[in-house]
This record gives sequence, C-alpha cells and structure tokens, in this order.
Amino acid sequence: MASTYNTPPTQNLYADTAATIRPWRDFLSLSSLSLPVSLSELNSRLPSNLRHFRLNYALLSLLVLLLSLLSRPLALILALLALAAWFFLYLSREEPLAVLDFQIDDRAVLVVLAFATALAVTLTHVWSNVVVAALVSAGLVCLHAAIRFPADPDYEESPYGALLSSGANDSPRGAYSHV
Repeated sequence: MASTYNTPPTQNLYADTAATIRPWRDFLSLSSLSLPVSLSELNSRLPSNLRHFRLNYALLSLLVLLLSLLSRPLALILALLALAAWFFLYLSREEPLAVLDFQIDDRAVLVVLAFATALAVTLTHVWSNVVVAALVSAGLVCLHAAIRFPADPDYEESPYGALLSSGANDSPRGAYSHV
C-alpha cells in the first residue's frame, strides 16, 4: 500500500516565510504610525498589516511569552525545549518523520507535540503566565496593526474602492468647503 506524503500548509513555514521577516526598522517606524480616520480604514488596515508583518508579530508574541516566563526558570527551559521540538519535528521538515523505518503521520506528530506542550505548561503551573502573555501579545499586535499605515503593496485605502473617491481630492475626510 503506497501512500503519498502531502505537506501541510504550515509544514514549510521556515522555508516559505524566512524571506517575509520584515525589517524591524520598518516594523517600528514612527513615521508610519497614524490613527485610522474611519472604521472602514481600520477594517482594511488590520488584515493588511497582519498579513504583511505576520512573522514579526509571531516573534513579538514569542518574546512576550518568554519574558513572562523569566521568573520561572524551569518553565522557561521547558518552553524553549518545546519550541525547538515544534520547529524541528513539525515546522522545518520537508520529508515525513521516520522512526525505525516507520513513517509517522503529521497528525500524530501534531497531537504528540500539542500534548507534550500542554503537559509542560500544566506541570510547571504557568497557565496564568501563558494566558496573560497571550492577551498582552494580542493587544500589542492589534494595536500595532491598527495604527500602522500598511506597507503592503496590495493595500487599498478603502474596501469600497472608487465608490468613495471624489477624484480630485484624495483626502480620507472628503472634499469639504468652509462655510
């Protein structure tokens, strides 16, 4: 019985996204920060920035998690070991995992890694640290994605495109005259 190996979309994460780590000076550029003028602009900024800076946001979230574990050295060591296991056993592999000439399905690897990670978090009693770090990370990511003007070349000013464009005036506030 021959089986074909299908690589899950996250399998080649390192190979596919290594080129998409955006420069940190662009990510942290103060000149690119501005408040959105409308809810529609906010709704178009968020997905654009989340897509464009996805790896930067992931690294920022990982940093927040690791900083939250600094007061718990055992938890920090286990988190680093879990991160290495995820990277080497799931994210960076291009061929199936084989143990003693037996191919292990990616779903089995995913389940075992998820279970081992949950077990490490449970045994070290750092659930609260992880939850707080996830909330802080989500807040920082959403705040940055909302106030940073998108650098994505596919970004459109408004999801409504030319419907809201007056042609001569490109101001997001419209063409108003003083009375």
